[in-house]
Amino acid sequence: MNSTKGESWSFPKEFWLANIMELFERAAYYGFFIVLTLYLTDIVGFDDKATGIVAGIFFALLYFFPPFVGAISDKIGFKNGLMLAFSLLTIGYFFLGIFHSKVLVILFLFVVLIGGSFIKPLITGTVAKTTNEVNKARGFSLFYWIVNIGAFGGKTIVPSIRQGIGLEYVNFFSAGMAFLGLLFAIFLFRPESSSLKNSKSVTEVFNALKKIFATPRLIILTLIVAGFWIIQHQLYATMPKYVIRLLGEEAKPEWLANVNPLVVVIFVVVVTQLTKKYKAVTVMLIGMIIMPLSALAMAFSQSLESFTGPEINIFGLFTMYPLTLMMIIGIGIQGLAECFISPRFLEYFANQAPEGEEGVYMGFSHLHSFFSALIGFGMSGFLLEAYCPDPNTLPAGLSEIERASYYADAHVIWYYFVAIALVAAFSLFIFRYVTSKIDQQQTV
Repeated sequence: MNSTKGESWSFPKEFWLANIMELFERAAYYGFFIVLTLYLTDIVGFDDKATGIVAGIFFALLYFFPPFVGAISDKIGFKNGLMLAFSLLTIGYFFLGIFHSKVLVILFLFVVLIGGSFIKPLITGTVAKTTNEVNKARGFSLFYWIVNIGAFGGKTIVPSIRQGIGLEYVNFFSAGMAFLGLLFAIFLFRPESSSLKNSKSVTEVFNALKKIFATPRLIILTLIVAGFWIIQHQLYATMPKYVIRLLGEEAKPEWLANVNPLVVVIFVVVVTQLTKKYKAVTVMLIGMIIMPLSALAMAFSQSLESFTGPEINIFGLFTMYPLTLMMIIGIGIQGLAECFISPRFLEYFANQAPEGEEGVYMGFSHLHSFFSALIGFGMSGFLLEAYCPDPNTLPAGLSEIERASYYADAHVIWYYFVAIALVAAFSLFIFRYVTSKIDQQQTV
């Protein structure tokens, strides 16, 4: 009876407030980020290559900064940190909607970057602090659902804003969501204590990063897994422009991107349960083997039309563009692969951390996204320019047939990512073989 009571959904008020604030922040972030490359090109005026570089640096640093910012935020306390974070996010998003010059956009992207870097350690720290050994798993499970609900909601709302009143107004939606989070932080959020126990200094965080780079298994596996995330990042780097340039402004790539979190939420628990008896690297290898099929499905997005015609009838219920169908299949496969890779990578990463340093090590568990964002977004800009160019850069006076010729090979973009996925899968197979041999020798 006591166990059942301990596992109830009863959490402190601060836990629920932290999750509500996370809901607002994720809706703001994903609503903004799914159209970031469109905004940088169509509104600000960066070409595809420059957009890839700017967006790649922004996204990479968003995964690199949190451990360092977390060490700073712990010194000023949870409430002050959250107020600062949501203030920066509100200001950054709002002025991205007001100013569209390249210099000012980069400045306010940096403001958003710093605000976002504060949020992750503060919210996850609050969840950790307001749960105990009995309900911690359930607390973080609920937190994970809230993250995905916020992401799903933000990307669902954004197309109506983009198509209805203008792409630049998406920033005001994100600013509004961040401002709601700020109001909660100011007037409702009152944590019992101001900081986490055993907090780390910035120097200790730097030392942990150096140790990670000095741990061959950890850094090699991080780089291999970055291959998966290079492809995953194309949901934001390549897919929005690819879909809109081939199907027109009425397309909703934001909704297509929602397939990924939907698949993850449905299948991640099932996959984890079915594969829990197997070693982490073995399970990750299954996901890596699946991943090339995702990019391959997307590569068929144009070819399918030659067999089906311009529309496909789905069980007599509705029709769909062949490109849309193949993107949904490809993104769905990505989500399934993620169910195999992400949880077990985090487990492996945690197990490699020295005793007592698990927390600061896990702050860098998304280091793969730092590398993959720089590479993936950078590649995207060059590939879009080569195979699926910005319509505004095409010569004037083209006929529809002449214009279509510029996009005839747009699907070739995805073959590059098929190759990356195959290399990553083969590399993980070699990694598994070599490390197994080393472990066997050490056991003997």
